Amino acid sequence: METLLRNLFLFLSKNRALNKAAKRWGLRFGARRFVAGETIAEAIEAVRALNRDGLVATLDHLGEFVHDAEEAKEAAQVCVETLEAIHRSGVESNLSVKLTQLGLDIDRSLCMENMRRILDTAKRYGNFVRIDMEDFSHCQPAIDIYKALRQTYDNVGIVIQAYLYRSEQDVRDLGENYDANLRLVKGAYKEPPEVAYPDKKDVDENFKKLIKLHLLGGHYTAVATHDEAIIQYTKQLEREHNIPRTRFEFQLLYGIRTNLQRQLAAEGYKVRIYVPFGKDWYGYFMRRLAERPANVAFVLKGMFR
Repeated sequence: METLLRNLFLFLSKNRALNKAAKRWGLRFGARRFVAGETIAEAIEAVRALNRDGLVATLDHLGEFVHDAEEAKEAAQVCVETLEAIHRSGVESNLSVKLTQLGLDIDRSLCMENMRRILDTAKRYGNFVRIDMEDFSHCQPAIDIYKALRQTYDNVGIVIQAYLYRSEQDVRDLGENYDANLRLVKGAYKEPPEVAYPDKKDVDENFKKLIKLHLLGGHYTAVATHDEAIIQYTKQLEREHNIPRTRFEFQLLYGIRTNLQRQLAAEGYKVRIYVPFGKDWYGYFMRRLAERPANVAFVLKGMFR
C-alpha cells in the first residue's frame, strides 16, 4: 500500500494542471508545514527563527521544468534578490537552485548565464550556492554545468543521489578532480530499475558507501537525511576516523523531524535546514508526501479546517 501511495504522489507531482491550480490555492491542505511561505520576506523570517534555535539554512525558491526563457530569467532574478535579502538581514543561510528552473531545458547557455549571475551575486556577499539534483534525465547535464562553473567559482556545490547506480563513480570523480562540496541524499524521484536501486536496503548501503568515500577523501560532505541509522553511521565514521566536524554537516527538511534537528544542533553538529518557499510549491509538496505517505494526515487536516 505504501509503495502504491508513493507512486501515486510521484505521478501527481508532474501533473501540470494540478500544479497550475495549486498556485491559485496558495499554501493550503497542509503544505505550509513543509513550505516556509510564498515570499522572500516570509522565508527570511523562517530562517531567522531557525537561527535562534542554533540551526543554519539553505533557501530554495521553488519551481522547476520551466520552458520559457523570460520565466527562467525571472527565476534567476528571485535568486539574486534572495541572496541580497540574506545579506541585508544577516541571517545564516545559503541558496539552493534547480537548473530546470533556470532554463536548462530551454538552452544550456541561458542556464549558464543565469547561474553565473547568481554565483557572482553570492560571491559578492560571501555566500554559497548548491545545485539541486533533479530526475535522472537531468543528472549528467547538471554535473556538466557544475564542472564548467567550478573552473571559475569556488562557491558552488551539487547534490548526488544514492539511489542511482552511477553515483559512486560520480562521487569519486567530483571529489578527486573538483574537491566538490557535495550534498548526499537518497533521492526523491521515481526512476526505473535500469538506472536506480529499486530496494531501500540497497539505497541505504550505497548511501553509507558514498558518505564514507567522500568524507575519508577529505572533501566537505553534507549528509542530507532524516534516517537516524544513516545519521548514526556518520557519527560512527567521525569517531573512528577522527573527522573534524568542520568537514561535514547534517541537512534536514523544513518542518520534518524538528526535534531531531535541534537534538543534533545541541550535540554540537552543524545542522542546515532546507527551507523552500514560493508559489510553485506543488511538485515539492507531492514528493514530500511520496517520501512518507503518513504525511497525508496533515493534508486531510488542512482540507477540513
